[in-house]
Amino acid sequence: MTIKALVAATCVAAITASVSTAAFAQAAAPAAAPAVSHGPALPGVCVISLEGAITGSTVGKYVQTRLQQIATQVQAELKAEEAALQNEAKTLEGQRASLDQATFETRANALQTKANAFQRKAQQRERELGATQQKALGRVGQELDPIIRQVYQQRQCSLLLNRDSVVIANPAMDISQPVVTALNAKITQFNFDRERLDQAAAPAQTPAPATRK
Repeated sequence: MTIKALVAATCVAAITASVSTAAFAQAAAPAAAPAVSHGPALPGVCVISLEGAITGSTVGKYVQTRLQQIATQVQAELKAEEAALQNEAKTLEGQRASLDQATFETRANALQTKANAFQRKAQQRERELGATQQKALGRVGQELDPIIRQVYQQRQCSLLLNRDSVVIANPAMDISQPVVTALNAKITQFNFDRERLDQAAAPAQTPAPATRK
């Protein structure tokens, strides 16, 4: 797996985990880790916490906040439409006794069609949120990849390990903070909005044939 691919995968895991565990983190602070004495740093062996670099960077925090904003907007949109459907269903049920069977079934079928369309829309919005997250975090990965390589060379590393997969490592071998510092100096935020899959899937219009003069 390349650094870019590993960064992209870690981006998704880091942002998802930080969103899902935010409330838990506020409710219960982790216990302080016991002091550990380390042996000498191994020459040429470096470690990095990709998750820590992403979530600890300014751009990583910005992406997380922006994704939450977009998700909130989608939730508000869907909630309003869901409420309208529920109100329409209640109204129809209340009028059931005063409607003939044919009229009631016609209106009920129309309501079911709206409900089915709403379900498809909700599923599409979920896919759009996923595509938005992937694209935004892919941008972070693009910015982070050359920085990791640069710091790797500056520190004269011969082997780079993901600290999140290592139980304990000498902090002198950790290049996470220099990477975060360089990333913060390079980029702090970038504009992005929700991906629109309906537009992306729209068939291209066939160009009109050229008119001969």
